[in-house]
Amino acid sequence: MTHAVTFDDIREMFRETSRQFQEMVREDRERRAELDRKFQETDRRMQETDRQMQETDRRMQETDRRMQETDRQMQETDRRMRETDRKLDRLGGRLGEFVEGLIAPACKTLFAQRGIPIHKVSRRVEADLPGGRHMEIDLFVVNTDAVALVEVKSKLTTDDVREHVNRMSEFKEFFPEYANKRAIGAVAGMVIEENVTLFAIRQGLFVIEQAGDTLRMANDEAFVPRAW
Repeated sequence: MTHAVTFDDIREMFRETSRQFQEMVREDRERRAELDRKFQETDRRMQETDRQMQETDRRMQETDRRMQETDRQMQETDRRMRETDRKLDRLGGRLGEFVEGLIAPACKTLFAQRGIPIHKVSRRVEADLPGGRHMEIDLFVVNTDAVALVEVKSKLTTDDVREHVNRMSEFKEFFPEYANKRAIGAVAGMVIEENVTLFAIRQGLFVIEQAGDTLRMANDEAFVPRAW
């Protein structure tokens, strides 16, 4: 049997429909509120990202500025170092000339004391050979039957001694006009450590050193120089 729809049934239906509609409205509001919250959060994050990017850009610009400043300072330092090197080179050259000027006049006396009378002392004697080969002798000492090549340094080292021994071995190739003369070698310095002195003597070289206000041969009286 069919149930007759009463007024109360209709009213109840409207109430249920109204409740469902209100529920839908509430859920829609909640979804909109959540969506709005998410949009706001996304916007906040985008703003934070933009702020971070601006900060990163600022830091990169600051880093670039500092790098440019560092590069400028390095260029200035390099310029000053080059200028210092030039001054040291000039000073070293002048110091070398000064030391040569002190030792040159003493050579006659010092070699004469060793039985080698000297006729002539020349400074900065040079010669060239094909192939770009070059030799420079600081002090060139000559007598009738012998020549002496003197290497002069403000501070003499073992490397200086080795180079001079090599120079001695090539001397007559560069200066064939002295092929019939006995060639001997000497090294001189205002500062010479004891081990350098002993090394030079073992190589057969005379060693001229400073002793107070004078110059002397460091070799003992029994020393016989090597001849090339």
